[in-house]
Amino acid sequence: MSEPSAVVDRLRRTTDSIVGEADLLERLGSGRPLRIKYGVDCTAPDLHLGHAANLWMMRQLQDLGHRVVFLLGDLTTRVGDPTGRSETRPVLTPEEIEVNAQSFLDQISLVLRTDPEVFEVRRNSEWYDGMNVAELLSLFGQVTHAQLMARDMFRERVAAGREIAVHELIYPVLQGYDSFAMRSDLTIVGSDQLFNEQLGRHFQQRLGAPPQVVITTTITPGIDGRAKQSKSLKNYIALTDSPGDKFGKLMSIPDDLVESYARVYTELSLGVVAALGSAAATGGPEARDAKLRLAAAVVTRYHGAGAARSELEAFKRTFSDRERPSEMPEIVVAGPVATALELLQAARPADSKSELRRRIRQGAVTIDGTRADDPATTIDLSTDVILKSGSRTWHRIKPR
Repeated sequence: MSEPSAVVDRLRRTTDSIVGEADLLERLGSGRPLRIKYGVDCTAPDLHLGHAANLWMMRQLQDLGHRVVFLLGDLTTRVGDPTGRSETRPVLTPEEIEVNAQSFLDQISLVLRTDPEVFEVRRNSEWYDGMNVAELLSLFGQVTHAQLMARDMFRERVAAGREIAVHELIYPVLQGYDSFAMRSDLTIVGSDQLFNEQLGRHFQQRLGAPPQVVITTTITPGIDGRAKQSKSLKNYIALTDSPGDKFGKLMSIPDDLVESYARVYTELSLGVVAALGSAAATGGPEARDAKLRLAAAVVTRYHGAGAARSELEAFKRTFSDRERPSEMPEIVVAGPVATALELLQAARPADSKSELRRRIRQGAVTIDGTRADDPATTIDLSTDVILKSGSRTWHRIKPR
């Protein structure tokens, strides 16, 4: 295994804080494979590059022989994690939990190794289903009301006059005890989970086990440059996005995100990362070229160098040479005529009508190379037409 200090220095690239760094160095130097806790609630998973920053740190440790213990919180999912929520979260059925658990496994396997030597799957129902009421009450007795109310989200709810259900108060207790039950040495989480994982250290110390190390990771804004990546805000890059979608979304980010994205989401050297940041800050062609390098590096990491070359060439053909892509999705629309809005609805069914109208009025839609400025514009569908509705979004509209 590598020198402990070198391992930690490599992890530090995407690290915000380390709680128990001295313990981490000692454990890395012991030669014993560490048990790395990766716990998830089985809510609808849609993992993005922000989540993957944690996964890649775990992958680095897996490659050194350490084991990721993937903890499916099937019991705690039924309780409901209140993190970041101003209202109580709906509880899922067991069937929904199982479907989401499998989807999580499918997505994390895009980054993590899943061979048994370095990967293990556990469920927290293994210890909670067999725990009697007396044991559970003893567990609750080791955490005070003051400890729980130190959490800012609970204080904010109380200040706003909103209710806190009892099961939400005990959620951090259950997540904390998980760390003891699964013998966690290390967990890598977003800063929003620090409170819960600190309770993990609390239980381990109270119950006579070495406390886990907690690493919190760097959080970057979404591709809009504002809030963190979120499905509801549509400002994220999903792990399951195609190479083309990843490439195109990265080309759309604000210039001032290039350096942080390159540091957190690629393996480019820090010298190259700094150079890309400087180039992006100058704007113009230099910023465009910096984004091309960033996008190619991200696509390489997930899909290989061949896919990155293909996307780079396609981007240059489409935008530098103003060529249409050789292949594009086909949509069949009933003729003989349709409005520009109707064509856009067929191509982008997930977007609201107001979003589509705004896209048209902003000049982001062309039909056969002509800008469509009015949603009510009538289009002749006697033959195929080419719809372009974004920087890299093309559709061939075929009449029925």
